[in-house]
Amino acid sequence: MTTNDNRTDFLRVIRDEVANLTSSPLYEQRIQTGSHPVLGEGNHHAEIMFIGEAPGRNEAKQGRPFCGAAGKILDELLASIDIPREDVYITNIVKDRPPNNRDPLPEEIAIYGPFLDRQLAIIRPPIIATLGRYSMGYVMERFGLDDKIVPISNAHGSSYATDGKEFGRRSGLSVPQNWNVTIVPLYHPAVGVYNRHTLDVLREDFKVLQLVKHLTS
Repeated sequence: MTTNDNRTDFLRVIRDEVANLTSSPLYEQRIQTGSHPVLGEGNHHAEIMFIGEAPGRNEAKQGRPFCGAAGKILDELLASIDIPREDVYITNIVKDRPPNNRDPLPEEIAIYGPFLDRQLAIIRPPIIATLGRYSMGYVMERFGLDDKIVPISNAHGSSYATDGKEFGRRSGLSVPQNWNVTIVPLYHPAVGVYNRHTLDVLREDFKVLQLVKHLTS
């Protein structure tokens, strides 16, 4: 999968599989509400991949990640560090909306997580920005950083340099030996919609993301 550079084709395969994921506990709700699965969007050769938790109502309606209030915050934060949204790739762990926008359940993360693993193996971003504690926990564990997982109130704005070896082992996917990765945990932008202090924290943390991008470019 990773030796060929037909990234768009590989991502389309994932999109089609998620669209027909009848084994998901969220599939029936998607059909009943006329919603869409949300795979992700952006640059398939992105330096930065943003990973959220699950789509909200607007996202499920449009089939696009971060297109509601949290998306406006994310766009503002990206603009604050001069990164166009079209230059990054944005996705979630869970690809369907949980009822009432609740937090994703462990069994939902277990079902959709392998699709995220494949997205990571296809795009191979040098920087992964996790948005929220569920995303942080999943990605850190996948890359073998279990012992670094702390509450997001402590982890936000930090950076963790690693490589893809442990990810390849835990995901069962083939990834290049020279895939170096920096993981930057961030608060979810949705928190900034209602909490001005957290929005200010996010602005400062995005400066860390800007610095990491500069150092890895």
